[in-house]
Amino acid sequence: MIATTQPAIALAWLAASILFILSLRGLSSQQTARQGNVWGVIGMALAVAATLATLLLAPRPVAASGSVLGLLGLVIAIGCAVGAVLASRVAMTAMPELVAVLHSFVGLAAVLVGFANYLAPAAGANGELADLSRAVSSSAPGHAVHLGEIYVGVLVGAVTFTGSIVAFLKLRGTIGSRPMLIPGRHALNAVALGLMTVLAVMFVRAEATEGLVPLGAMTAIAGLIGVHLVMAIGGGDMPVVVSLLNSYSGWAASAAGFMLSNDLLIITGALVGSSGAILSYIMCQAMNRSIWNVVFGGFGAEAGAKPSGAAAVTGKITEATVEQVNELLRASHSVIVVPGYGMAVARAQHAVRDLTNELTRRGVKTRYAIHPVAGRLPGHMNVLLAEADVPYDIVHEMEEINGDFSNTDTVLVIGANDIVNPSAQTDSGSPIYGMPVLEAWKAGRVVMLKRGMAAGYAGVDNPLCYEDNTLMLFGDAQATVTRLLTALRS
Repeated sequence: MIATTQPAIALAWLAASILFILSLRGLSSQQTARQGNVWGVIGMALAVAATLATLLLAPRPVAASGSVLGLLGLVIAIGCAVGAVLASRVAMTAMPELVAVLHSFVGLAAVLVGFANYLAPAAGANGELADLSRAVSSSAPGHAVHLGEIYVGVLVGAVTFTGSIVAFLKLRGTIGSRPMLIPGRHALNAVALGLMTVLAVMFVRAEATEGLVPLGAMTAIAGLIGVHLVMAIGGGDMPVVVSLLNSYSGWAASAAGFMLSNDLLIITGALVGSSGAILSYIMCQAMNRSIWNVVFGGFGAEAGAKPSGAAAVTGKITEATVEQVNELLRASHSVIVVPGYGMAVARAQHAVRDLTNELTRRGVKTRYAIHPVAGRLPGHMNVLLAEADVPYDIVHEMEEINGDFSNTDTVLVIGANDIVNPSAQTDSGSPIYGMPVLEAWKAGRVVMLKRGMAAGYAGVDNPLCYEDNTLMLFGDAQATVTRLLTALRS
């Protein structure tokens, strides 16, 4: 494909691809994440410039007409303006749902590109293959391959679009976080897959634009599958779902690249798709989940089963005051902070940083424990702490620090619930059973900062709140931590 374009444009596409690879490499570490973002921005700017140059140099005169270029310029300006406003106004607590919406845009784009490419194949920037597909018989291998690219691209795009919309609504709280397990759902998925296979044969064999009907029917079925798959996933697995949808959006973009004969889009989509799949697999391992369980929406759970069969939690909570927690921290030699989504909601990361800095100044060994799915997005807590300039060397992942809780005097759990829930190890009826958690209950004292006694995002009560060594400190996290800091300094 590259051989059919101008050498300078081919070189620009290659450079953009390398920049995207460097960007992914940079994003793999907190220390190099900023540089990784810079490489990504430069690569995207180069990709857009190369695409516009391809349009200008296209052999079809209409492609370079003033009306087309003016329309493209207007669309790019609107997109940049909307993106700039969203990036400047969105809160960190809303970042997961924003990411889900952006994934839906990629899926919708793949669907629209597929339909447009089928109805007007010669309109693409690289229309050689598309022009050929209209000129040759429908039995030609090249034509069938091109139709297959369109079909797969629309299918993946439709699943990504509707699945991402459901994920957005779940993360926003519009839809409940509990999984919707329909009886016989796996059989329904199998029937849908069979129907889409039949429709694929009908689509490839159709003459001219007669395949529009099976293509539209497949799109509707794929959209329903996207809704069904994500609705069947519980709130505790939503960070993995966001990562998985990121992978889907990458493959949808790659499929669009095949439809348009665009090498850069193929490479970029493959990078996003593969990196998202790898991240999803790593997170599933960290949660002791099967990747198939997440992909197929609770595969292995009993049909019609209630989302939560957790045992009822009984006991008495012990409420503490700021003064009592202050005295506890003063007497501690080691403290571990476990941040969660509640800290993000309260925007308490800067106050927490000041508190841990004061403890460190007093000679207390202070560290942070990060669970892989803390928050609503992979790396959510890491981003918050980096924003507050918390040193990287005191931020530890779960597998690095879990064995140290038994030697820790005090654990501050700030706005976290499911990731420190001991029922994940003890209650086989719990929806989070088997998920590795931070074993905070093994510390000498646990102080849980919460607004109230509401259950976590997975909808499960936490027995840790009723343990003898647990103190509950109720209130807004930012205000409470600020009061703790004032008391500690006085």
